[in-house]
Amino acid sequence: MSKKVQIGKVTIGGGEPIAIQSMTNTPTSNAQATLEQINALAARGCDIVRSSVPDMASAKAFKTICEKSPIPVVADIHFDHKLAIAAIENGAAKVRVNPGNLGGESNLRAVADCLKAHHVPVRVGVNGGSLDKKYAHLPAAEAMCQSALEYCAWLEKYGVYDIVVSVKSSCVRDMIECNRMLSRRCDYPLHLGVTEAGLYTQGLVKSAIGIGSLLADGIGDTIRVSLTDDPVKEVDAAAEILKAIDLYTKPYVEIISCPTCARTEINVKELAEKVREYTYGVNKNLQIAVMGCIVNGVGESAHCDIGVAGGRDKSALFKDGKILKTIPNDELLQALLQEIDKL
Repeated sequence: MSKKVQIGKVTIGGGEPIAIQSMTNTPTSNAQATLEQINALAARGCDIVRSSVPDMASAKAFKTICEKSPIPVVADIHFDHKLAIAAIENGAAKVRVNPGNLGGESNLRAVADCLKAHHVPVRVGVNGGSLDKKYAHLPAAEAMCQSALEYCAWLEKYGVYDIVVSVKSSCVRDMIECNRMLSRRCDYPLHLGVTEAGLYTQGLVKSAIGIGSLLADGIGDTIRVSLTDDPVKEVDAAAEILKAIDLYTKPYVEIISCPTCARTEINVKELAEKVREYTYGVNKNLQIAVMGCIVNGVGESAHCDIGVAGGRDKSALFKDGKILKTIPNDELLQALLQEIDKL
């Protein structure tokens, strides 16, 4: 089991619930815009958020962002160790660095000293696309693993032990293999993600396979689904991955719906979408079924709290696997929502 690391008010590792992360894509120097996005992410279920700090203007705005954010904020740093120090001093809950690009041992030590002084953890990030050339002779997964452990050793040399490790690749197989190696060779909490996963559909599939495979094996402590899209969709996708393997610990409403076929007599997609929209923000565990026909609808959804199974003119409304009544299709949505309100 991995050791625990405290990131603001969120604890990861050591058997704690899997934390969902995302990253802002607003200019960090614009504190208001960044906070608006963070608030939207937090409202959707994001536990930890990361923001890039590319310049000193962003580092200054970071103070306001950290003070007003409802969730811990991680500073993403590359190349300039002074930005890492500024972010730590301005309230970062964690700092993400690649120790190999901070400009040498003295700069890394200065960052380490600042981390210790402020009791801030660090995430060691290794990306398959930017490995040190000295690892070029190794298979990609082994190269990432060795690089990450070497960086961790550097930090521990300077007394930093609150370390989270992230090894990412756009190749799903390499990402999976490397994290499996790390889980055998160290006890650092692991942050999982497939980097540069792409647009929504491709990114969702690659992330579900990569992240989901590892979580199903008990590997991983915090996750980010990387999408070329609205960051809120990253949080939604991460939650769905956790729900699919029974690792989501917050109350949620699950919509069970069929793919439809020639027997379908109602608009399942539209109905399911309206139920999904209606139940956003409902803070309770519910399973709601929207099924296209009566043939398998009730039986396959008997585990659901409430549901409907479509018919030609009327549809069945059922609860706990038992039909309550049949309802004209043009009244179906309203009747279902009324029953949901009673649960």
